[in-house]
Amino acid sequence: MTTRRARRVARGAGVLLALSTITGLAGCTQIVDLFNGVQAPQPVVPTAPTTTSTPPPEDLAFDSQFTRDGSVSLSSEVAEELDVRLDVWAYEPKRTMEWYHDGEKSFGFAINVHDHRVDEKAVLTEKRRVYISQVSITSQTSQTSMQTSSAFQFSADPRTLVPSDTMRSDRGLLLNSFQGGLLVPETTIHQLPDDTYGITLQFALTVSVEGSANDDNSFQQQSVYQVLPIAIYPKVE
Repeated sequence: MTTRRARRVARGAGVLLALSTITGLAGCTQIVDLFNGVQAPQPVVPTAPTTTSTPPPEDLAFDSQFTRDGSVSLSSEVAEELDVRLDVWAYEPKRTMEWYHDGEKSFGFAINVHDHRVDEKAVLTEKRRVYISQVSITSQTSQTSMQTSSAFQFSADPRTLVPSDTMRSDRGLLLNSFQGGLLVPETTIHQLPDDTYGITLQFALTVSVEGSANDDNSFQQQSVYQVLPIAIYPKVE
């Protein structure tokens, strides 16, 4: 096994281990169906004809940790020592160098929260609670023709994606409960323009953050943004 492949396997295992701490939500198939059902796919209509599927020039190389490792963890500090974490991993194909413009490219993601002021096993009343009420994903392609398109987008209230007994309130879905955070095991990016060499996903999360543990009057709403570049490769016949 090459050193590079070993790093990818190790990173993939690390993400799977992290996800094992998220309590499995019942009806994962239903979650996938719900998630994919509310997507609003945009038709791919190139604004200019493209006739090449050759690799982009070196100065257009698409830098993507997700592509190199097959997974990525992105953290956003929403309060002192309080992080919202977004984990994203390749689902199918798992080999990200096989993410071509004309095939379906599936990924999974999870959103969780970590309060570093207390032990991970501390009871909920000792943790600063974080609720999520909206998750949106938009996208923009990078193309050798200098055109762009939004080939993937999604927006939903996370409470509609999980079983009805999952802990929630009018503030949203509770991320740091014993049931775990939000898990979307699979969703798909469909066909892209044939000169696409990269796609950038923009995640926008609306969260309500507790200022002090067990204090219902200390919540404040804020937005969390993360950007995920993904390389797209030309398909060699």
